[in-house]
Amino acid sequence: MSGIWAYIARRLLLMIPTLVGIVTISFIIIQFVPGGPIDQIQARMAGTAVEATSTISGSAGGAGADSGGLVPNGELDPAQVKQLEKQYGFDKPVLTRYFKMLWDFARFDFGTSFFKQKKVLDLVIEKLPVSISLGLWTTLLTYLIAIPLGIRKAVRAGTAFDGWTSFAVTLGYAIPGFLFAVLLVVLFAGGNFWNFFPSRGLTSDNWSDLPLLAKIGDYFWHITLPVAAMVIGAFANLTMLTKNSILDEINKQYVTTARAKGLSERGVLYGHVFRNAMLIVIAGFPAAFVSVLFSSSLLIEVIFSLDGLGLLGFEATINRDFPLMLGSLFFFSLLGLVTNLLGDICYVLVDPRIDFERRDI
Repeated sequence: MSGIWAYIARRLLLMIPTLVGIVTISFIIIQFVPGGPIDQIQARMAGTAVEATSTISGSAGGAGADSGGLVPNGELDPAQVKQLEKQYGFDKPVLTRYFKMLWDFARFDFGTSFFKQKKVLDLVIEKLPVSISLGLWTTLLTYLIAIPLGIRKAVRAGTAFDGWTSFAVTLGYAIPGFLFAVLLVVLFAGGNFWNFFPSRGLTSDNWSDLPLLAKIGDYFWHITLPVAAMVIGAFANLTMLTKNSILDEINKQYVTTARAKGLSERGVLYGHVFRNAMLIVIAGFPAAFVSVLFSSSLLIEVIFSLDGLGLLGFEATINRDFPLMLGSLFFFSLLGLVTNLLGDICYVLVDPRIDFERRDI
């Protein structure tokens, strides 16, 4: 048991330079990205000024309009640029901003979003329930479907069942999740056919006024289509991984020995093969969850109007919201490292023979 705690301590310490490296590389890249937040503000103000000028010109016979601080060529007044640079901290040297960022991140202070005018941490916490809902239910359903199906395919390898399920799995893998989401909306969410499910939001507008059971039902009613769209493409890899792991274990010597001792096929499968084959499957759980949580859900959130982390990160990138970009990246990286550590700990829960004292980091 002491070996596990020592291993956990080493991994936690290793997370520090890993996070610093990720944030540092991202900070450097951001310095060379064109169209920073000040450029974004300038473009918006220029567009607003042009629109205002056109409106006033049309109604007042070409009278001038207040350009909102823009000089004739459509750029901000230099004094306003300096004021904005000071407001956003760009008046300081790069190294000063870098070390200040590291110090703030060490205290979990990610600053304030440039465009949403809210604390980055508050924004992440606010959007987290949506992404957690999608990621958790998608991952659980994927495992509940893929593991039994993979075991069944391994037991009946080479049969007609294995053939047609392989075709179905390949078809599910080939169809992008967002395309399946569009199909579900057309079929079941008020498209050209039926209107069984809502196409927007995680809950109804009157959710807070509903009784407890109605709240639970309303929640599952809303997430049915988004989760179904994400599961269809996620279970294919896990199904084949489970099948191949089972087949690989079945051909090993200890299985032959167990059969020679008179154990039934069911006893061999679930008493010996299953435990060893599931090691690699369980190890992939954290990675699967993180992948669903932070990458696969972006287009699904857009299609179903779900305001989650994927959409938040996309908006931050489009608007060059540097505090939100770096803060959310730090949070995602930290969560990914922690979940990978939990995956390693799951190894011990499945197979106590694993010795962390002799395992490399």
